[in-house]
Amino acid sequence: MKKFLTTVLAMILMAIAAFAPAHQAAAEEGKPGLFVSLTTDDTWAAAKAIYFAHEKVLKNGHEPVVIWLNVRGVYLADKKRPSHVHGLMREADKSIQDMLTDFMSDGGQVIMCQACSNAAGLTLDDYIDGVSMGSWPVIEKLLFDPDMKTLSW
Repeated sequence: MKKFLTTVLAMILMAIAAFAPAHQAAAEEGKPGLFVSLTTDDTWAAAKAIYFAHEKVLKNGHEPVVIWLNVRGVYLADKKRPSHVHGLMREADKSIQDMLTDFMSDGGQVIMCQACSNAAGLTLDDYIDGVSMGSWPVIEKLLFDPDMKTLSW
């Protein structure tokens, strides 16, 4: 009986070892997306969030990568509000609006919170080109996608 149990255990361990690399390779092929909830208009924090989403996540093959501008974050994409250029982007002389535009040019999505935009008195016409106005169905689909990770900034 002991020899039988040892044989069965050995077979189970061999099966696990055989399928583990295949499972790992499949997981690496489809990199999960990232949903960044950016709630602040503080340009230092925003520059870090946009840089991370663009340079570290999007450019490393994760998709989709979405930045949801909500609460005071909606002001970041207002084309009438130029932003300060912080140390992170000072050398490249890029504003927050420039960073968002570059992010979208590379395939990232910037979605505005509709309720927050209304509260701020902003419409889609007030925003830089390329952003879209969000709605609950759009946000819900992204936020609850099992292949999407979320990060709040």
